[in-house]
Amino acid sequence: MIPLLAYRDNSCDPRKCTVKKLERAGHLRIVKTISQIPRNTLLLDPTAEKALSPEDRDVKSITALDCSWEVLDTGAVSSWRIRRALPFLMAANPVNFGKPCKLTSVEAIAAALYIVGEKERAAQILGCVNWGIRFLEVNKEPLELYATAKNSTEVVKFQALFL
Repeated sequence: MIPLLAYRDNSCDPRKCTVKKLERAGHLRIVKTISQIPRNTLLLDPTAEKALSPEDRDVKSITALDCSWEVLDTGAVSSWRIRRALPFLMAANPVNFGKPCKLTSVEAIAAALYIVGEKERAAQILGCVNWGIRFLEVNKEPLELYATAKNSTEVVKFQALFL
């Protein structure tokens, strides 16, 4: 079981924050500063040049960046060795339902787990929010395909089928 972390900058409503719900349920640990993020973690970063793939399944941990992308200093995270972008997926959260790539942190973490082979755990995490399982329904076909990829290059090829 891959340990999960999230960097949270408190820019969202704490009552609606999916990361805080995951922390309360014991699924992840929140870190409050970028310097607290372990250097050997896989950082879910939409600005990364490499896509997440099943070849990433042996990582030490997965860390989500739960923050406003408008204010995040991307230079502060660009030095992480293992940065991965998620492939194309549709949001199922109430705010961005049906919008491509507008995932909440719980959706992003669940997608990462699904792609690296922890499908049951992805469903368990999504169960922390009342709309969560809908994410798996909406993205069933792409997630299944991404989870069968050999590497990042193949994930990008599969992604082209949905764009």
